[in-house]
Amino acid sequence: MPVAHLKRWNISIGDGQPLVVIAGLNVLENLDLALEVGRELKAITAELGLPYVFKASFDKANRSSITSYRGPGLKDGLAMLAEVKKTLNVPIATDYHELDQAGPVAAVADIVQLPAFLCRQTDLVVAGARATAAAGGWFHVKKAQFLAPWDCKNIITKSREVAPDLDIVLCERGSSFGYNNLVVDMLGIGEMQRLGVPVTVDATHAVQLPGADPRTSGGSTGGRRAGVPIIAKAGVAAGADGIFLEFHPDPDKALCDGPSCLPLDGARGLLTTLKAIHAAVR
Repeated sequence: MPVAHLKRWNISIGDGQPLVVIAGLNVLENLDLALEVGRELKAITAELGLPYVFKASFDKANRSSITSYRGPGLKDGLAMLAEVKKTLNVPIATDYHELDQAGPVAAVADIVQLPAFLCRQTDLVVAGARATAAAGGWFHVKKAQFLAPWDCKNIITKSREVAPDLDIVLCERGSSFGYNNLVVDMLGIGEMQRLGVPVTVDATHAVQLPGADPRTSGGSTGGRRAGVPIIAKAGVAAGADGIFLEFHPDPDKALCDGPSCLPLDGARGLLTTLKAIHAAVR
């Protein structure tokens, strides 16, 4: 299986490489919180010898309610991410939702992420692939909840048709299983790796209960926080090359997707366990 490289950060993902940790906040709330979470996760991963990428969204466009918190937006959000990158000296991962966002996002983010709901939108795939290739980053594509793992080959083909040397990383984040539920087929991780790309597992969004938060009578997405470590450990045991996690100092007060978010003070224990599982599997 090919290995993807972030040369400017000396980070590699894929066969024979350390477990890459893409972790941070679900959505940017303010700069101080982003720095607090990023600083703690950087310290933990440095102690464990794990490559680290700070993740946060500047906009959560696919909200259940029009009144849900979405984030600071493109301009202010990218400025915030650029400050985190500069202050903490860490690579950045964030997502885009519109064609004209791909270029500005790739100028700041080392990992440009295409959300699962949008991964079959050809124009968005092409825009992201071109912008990411030009900037020398990774194109991190989340597999849609309705898509079979092997059908991700079409995403790879589209991307490589416009950017032949693009480093693509696919992400497993669960599949729709009836109404308001997601499950993760761990066999899908190997299926996507057989397409010739590294694969991460998004343990945070895999425990979502879409549109089923009892606190808001379905006005927002619910989640099963206790399931995040289970999905994370199972995904790494199944051979995932990277792990995607979201933390917050007080998840119940997070402005977005709190039910699926882990407490920051639990990061050290979980990441220590994931490193050990990854080493045992490899």
